[in-house]
Amino acid sequence: MIVDLRFVAPDLRRLDETSAELIACGVYRDTRPLNGLAGLVDWRLAGRLSKLAKQGFLLGEVGEILAVPVRPRLPFDKLLVAGLGPRASFGDATFKKVLDRMITSVAGLHAKKAILELPGRGDGAITAERAADVLLDLIGDDERDVLTFVEDTTGKERIERRAHERRREAMRSEAVR
Repeated sequence: MIVDLRFVAPDLRRLDETSAELIACGVYRDTRPLNGLAGLVDWRLAGRLSKLAKQGFLLGEVGEILAVPVRPRLPFDKLLVAGLGPRASFGDATFKKVLDRMITSVAGLHAKKAILELPGRGDGAITAERAADVLLDLIGDDERDVLTFVEDTTGKERIERRAHERRREAMRSEAVR
């Protein structure tokens, strides 16, 4: 299993410099103001996501995906906003369900390059290592177009370390066979 993990810092300037067709983030049903990547993007969009939430178009329910055009304020064609449900009940099952829905939506839109904030990572609701395990289990060694994940330096290092550990474990188990 060789997966090319790419990362970009959660910073608007860095995001502007990253080539992608779309960007995806998550929002909790009960957390306002928006946080993580959604908060950054909302700021750049002059509160557009907050307005959509206030008007009832963006609820933050698990399974919800909202596509929003973001040009010219952001250099991407679309923003996908995934619902994460209530913050207190966010866990592994929600992470996996939302991440699968995000990746399926990116594929369904035929995006060759996408930037994703792993669900719950914007506020530390899931550890980098656990997020890496679920992500790697979910994508396996499928041939994929380019996915770039929004992570700070520490999160990036922890995810890369976990991916490296998993590669070593896989090689050891193959050597035993």
